[in-house]
This record gives sequence, structure tokens and C-alpha cells, in this order.
Amino acid sequence: MTDAGDPATSVSVRRVAFFGPLGTFTQQALLDVDSARGAEHVPYRTVPDVLDAVEAGEVDAGFVPIENSIEGMVNFTQDALAFDHQLLIIHEAVIDIEHCLLVKPGCSLDAVTEILSIPVATAQCHRYLRERLPDADMVAANSTADAAHRVSQSDRDDLAALAPRIAAEVYGLEIAEADIADHAGNQTRFVMVARSGVPAPTGHDRTALVVYQRADEPGSLIAILQEFAARRINLSNLFSRPTKDGGLGHYCFIMYADGHVADELLADTMRSLHAKQGGVKFLGSYPAAGEAAETEREHVGGRWRDADDWLTDIRRSITS
Repeated sequence: MTDAGDPATSVSVRRVAFFGPLGTFTQQALLDVDSARGAEHVPYRTVPDVLDAVEAGEVDAGFVPIENSIEGMVNFTQDALAFDHQLLIIHEAVIDIEHCLLVKPGCSLDAVTEILSIPVATAQCHRYLRERLPDADMVAANSTADAAHRVSQSDRDDLAALAPRIAAEVYGLEIAEADIADHAGNQTRFVMVARSGVPAPTGHDRTALVVYQRADEPGSLIAILQEFAARRINLSNLFSRPTKDGGLGHYCFIMYADGHVADELLADTMRSLHAKQGGVKFLGSYPAAGEAAETEREHVGGRWRDADDWLTDIRRSITS
């Protein structure tokens, strides 16, 4: 399954940087993002390189992985957005991760003695590799696409790359075995970031925030969560990260909430957090991947507006 289509964003994307090289899962996901279809795709070696290019204005947007359903959050991406860059998430895309064993044309998988890939990929296919190629050595590569490139350039016929399907097309290899991961349902979430611009609300949106506590004391996290619970706003993800300053014991909370900054309920939550907590960093409001669904939050939003109108009427009776 690929869920990468999107409505038009508020950012004109002519050049988009992505975590390369050519033939990565990131490029595979980017190819299905509607707002980047006519754009020039520019590969960069690392996620920080991508984000630096966006911040410097070398490209209009950047596209990087941020979460995997098996490995969890991609911390170096999340930390870079939270602490090192002033960028906004404007879109997200989710794709199924299909690991394939790639060989040179005409080569047999039975002859393979070395498999090139990254440790995360080989770990996700450990059971298959142990049973199918128990004597093959695992050789670390810079990326899954780098593994495919090295196999394609080698004179040896006993090498295989554990890499995406797209890498076979890019580097002229054959798919010896497809979809070999040990666990089904492996998906990765990618985000597109830009220097400015918040896409208009679609009714099915997500907002990313970094919240710093005013004080590390009992009940501080509950106080933050109560702001969302009181307004029946769902948090699709919440985790703590070291703040990178002040030594051990200094943490902030990174959270992804259902809703858009234009929504009255979420805006009121953000206002309250900003007033009561040590600080709030806005990482963006953007269309959420997946099919939109009717939620209780929408009904609560209507009741909130009714309550606001009720309070406004009462305030009109205040005498000067």
C-alpha cells in the first residue's frame, strides 16, 4: 500500500531534496507525492544535509524519513527538526517497505556468499536470511541503495543487495526474491519540510509540537496531557527527548496531535500550553496520511463553538 498523494500545499515545490542516493525507499515514496511530481528531485547524502539545503534556500522543500512501524521514530530526523532547524512539516507520506534481494542479471541466489545492506534492513529480514542463506556474510553499506550500486559495479557474481524494488530499476539488477521481511505490515512515514507555509486545513490533519516543561516536577506531564484530554484531542504519538542542554534529566515532549492549528480546539490547547509551560515549538500542521474519518473531535468542536457563543452573550451584559 502507498499513501502518498496529497492536496496542493501552500508551498511551490520546484526543487525538492531527499535522503539519497537514487534508489532509496525515500525516493520511492517521493515519486508518489503529487505536489512534487513536476519538481526536480535532488539526492543528498544525509538527513542533516537535506535539512541544511532547505534552510539555506538551495531547494524549495526536503523529504526525509521520520518513523518506521517496527523500529519506531527516526530520532536523528526528529531531533534535527526539534532542535537544529526552523522548518515546518507541510506534508507526510506512508509507504509499505518491501525488502528485496537483488543480484546481477543472470546470477543465481544459491551462489551468493555476501549480502550488502544496512544493519536495520538485515535485522528486519534476519529469519529469512538465516534460513535461506545461512552461510552468507552480511556486509554493511551506507544505504540500501548504496548496496545495490556496489553490487551493480562489482565484477563478482556472488554478491546480493538487500534493497528496495526501485533500486533494481535504477542500478540494472534483477530481483531474486521479493518481500522477504520477517514481519508483515512494515511501513515508513516520510515528511516534506519547507522554510515557511502552513497548508490549509483539510479536515484530516496532524499538528506536530515540541513542549518544554516549566519545571521537572511530579504531575508536569499530566498537566500537559490534560490540555488535550479536556478538549478530546487525540495524540497519535507522544515521546520524550533529551533537550541537548543542561545534562541528564532535562527532557522535552514531542507530540503529534490530530487536528490543525486553524481548528479552534487545537489553537486553544496550544495557547494554554504556551502560557503555562516552559516553551512550545510549532513543527507544522499538514494533511495526515490515510483516509479521513468522522471523529468525536469534530462533534466536540461544534459544542465548543456553541459554548463560546454562550459565553460571548453573557459577557455582553457586563456594565461599564
